Amino acid sequence: MYAIVEIAGQQFKVEKDQKVFVHRLATEEGKTVSFDNVLLIGDGDKFTLGAPAIDGAQVGAKVLSHLKGDKVIVFKKKRRKGYRVKNGHRQALTEIIIESIVASGATKADKTVKAKPAKAEKPAKAEKAAPVKEAKKVEPKKPAKKEVEVSENLITRAEHRAEDANVEINIEKVLNSIGTALKADADDLKLINGIGPVYEEKLNELGIYTFEQISKLKAADREELSAIDGITREKIETEEWVKQAKALLKDKK
Repeated sequence: MYAIVEIAGQQFKVEKDQKVFVHRLATEEGKTVSFDNVLLIGDGDKFTLGAPAIDGAQVGAKVLSHLKGDKVIVFKKKRRKGYRVKNGHRQALTEIIIESIVASGATKADKTVKAKPAKAEKPAKAEKAAPVKEAKKVEPKKPAKKEVEVSENLITRAEHRAEDANVEINIEKVLNSIGTALKADADDLKLINGIGPVYEEKLNELGIYTFEQISKLKAADREELSAIDGITREKIETEEWVKQAKALLKDKK
C-alpha cells in the first residue's frame, strides 16, 4: 500500500517503513506526527482518489531527526551595473519514517488549540511598542546646531559682498587708467591667445571691450584684474596679453 500525502507544502509518495526528508517540522525528535491531507491511496490494482483529500485517511510518521540539507549557492548579477550578490543557503529539513497508512476511519487532529497562543501574544507586542515612542521624543538639541550654521553662512555671505564691493572699486581704477569703451566698438578679444568665450564675457562685464584697453594695462592694473575670480593670474601678470593686443592693433590699422 502506498499513499500520496501533502507534508509541509510538498507532496510525497510514501509507503510504510519509508524514510522521507521534508521541510522542518515543529514536532520534537522521537515524537509521532500525523498528516490528514492524503490525496491518493493505492493498494495493488485498486486506488482511492480524494477530492482533493480523502475523508478519514491519515498517514502516521515518527520524527527521527532535524538537520540541514546541502548548501546551495545563489548568485545574482546585473550586467553593466556592477551588481553582484552571492549567498549560500542550507534548507532546514526533518527526517521522518512512515509508520502507518490508514485509508478510512481516522480522526483528524484538533487544530483549534494552536491558534489560541497567537491571540495571547498580541498585547505583549503593543506594550513593547510604547517605550519606543517615548524614546523618540527626547531629541530637542538639533535645531540649535542648524541656527549656528545659518548664522555662519550669513557672515560668510556678508564677507563676500564686502569683497565684491572692493572689486568694483578696483575695476573703476583700472578703467580710469586704460580708458573706457562702448560695447558697439568691441573687438573680438578671443583672438588673443588665452582668452576664450568665457574670458571675453567676463572682461566685457568689467567694461573691457577693445584691444586698445588691453594694450594699456599696467602692472598695477594686471594685479587688480588677477584678484577677480575667473581670470587666470599667470597670463595677466606677464605682458603676454599686452603684447598680443598691441600686435592686433597694428594689424587692425
